[in-house]
Amino acid sequence: MTAAPTTGPDATTEQAALDADGSDPGWRELFVVPPAEGGPYPQAAYLVGNSLGLQPVATRADILADLDSWGRFGVEGFFDGERPWQSYPQRFAASMAGLIGAGPAETVIMNSLTVNLHLMMASFYRPRGERVRIVVEDNTFPSDSYAVRSQARWHGLDPDDAVVRLRPRPGEHHLRTDDVVDLLRREGPTVALVLLGAVNYHSGQLMDIPAITRATREAGAVSGWDLAHAAGNIPLQLHDWDVDFAVWCMYKYLNSGPGAPGGAFVHERHVDDPAMPRLEGWWGTDAAVRFRMDAIPQPPPTADAWQVSTPSALGLSPMRAALDLFETVGMTTLRERSIRLTGYLERVLDDIAASRPLTVITPRDPQQRGCQLSVRIDQGDAGEVARRLRHEHGVITDFREPDIVRAAPVPLYSTYHDCWRFADALTRLLP
Repeated sequence: MTAAPTTGPDATTEQAALDADGSDPGWRELFVVPPAEGGPYPQAAYLVGNSLGLQPVATRADILADLDSWGRFGVEGFFDGERPWQSYPQRFAASMAGLIGAGPAETVIMNSLTVNLHLMMASFYRPRGERVRIVVEDNTFPSDSYAVRSQARWHGLDPDDAVVRLRPRPGEHHLRTDDVVDLLRREGPTVALVLLGAVNYHSGQLMDIPAITRATREAGAVSGWDLAHAAGNIPLQLHDWDVDFAVWCMYKYLNSGPGAPGGAFVHERHVDDPAMPRLEGWWGTDAAVRFRMDAIPQPPPTADAWQVSTPSALGLSPMRAALDLFETVGMTTLRERSIRLTGYLERVLDDIAASRPLTVITPRDPQQRGCQLSVRIDQGDAGEVARRLRHEHGVITDFREPDIVRAAPVPLYSTYHDCWRFADALTRLLP
């Protein structure tokens, strides 16, 4: 077998992209790729796995198998058959733990991201005295912003005062780690929670999770991370980095289907803390006594204690094929290909940026980004550009207000030719 190249091609021609796909092919054949709506190619150049990952080919059979179990066993499908549903959350949490650098006891699959964020903040955001503030990025994902503001109001605080929004320096696109650390050193006694996106959804910046987490703990605050754009995109070591909690969704880079249940991480030092408050439900009590319906819950000494209600077997079903792929390929291999692929996309965009009104606002250092590049359209309507990319050229990206087109060459299934098609289409659409 020929060894994979250490970098993508230097040449930015179509033939160079096709040659690179021959030597560094990825695993595209294991996914269902949508047809192109426009352009000369039959398949879409799908560069929007940062919003919804593609369907693994094996997913259909897994869902049908669970439908068959429902038909054959009814409610006993939770306990009978080859794949009892009751064990799904733990089975998938064990696989997920390896992707985020956690132990299975620190990982739980449940709910959706924002629901999990509220459940985590119910435990970890406990404002007292002057320590009431929540630190977020100014351009954090809107749902996170809504959640932290509502938590501040829930505690009787004015969210405009309690929520601190970090902004890049004037003229810059990214937060500097030193600026975050400096704020925590200056104002740490007023900070209760630092909640940042590990990879910012808008700019694609990968934050320095270990350094910011360390500064947060030194300030006496709680460190929480939104991994929506990080899980399955970059290697993570949440346990070793001493993160307090994290939440994520499974439908972006983790390819588990639209609206798939999400996940949460709780560091082991918290899972067996009897003083830790939680919002509780029957699925968060020990499985051995769950059906006794005791008036007093008996939570296990694991992150499962944060579960509230019965998980959706059909919602969890697509995770099997998706997580099996990650276990087979390995996050290290994926990250290496991601750096090559995203580096090539950056080069082809650089080629046209000199003569077209666009700017890549994602950090150029591969260690400060995942696979997403955010392209600012400096003249014209970025939303219209994204629409025409899809309908006229078969290139699927997405638009973020006010002027950003995001493109994410996902290493599992994107190709160098996809990247070339994106750049080629931009040269035709931008004056």
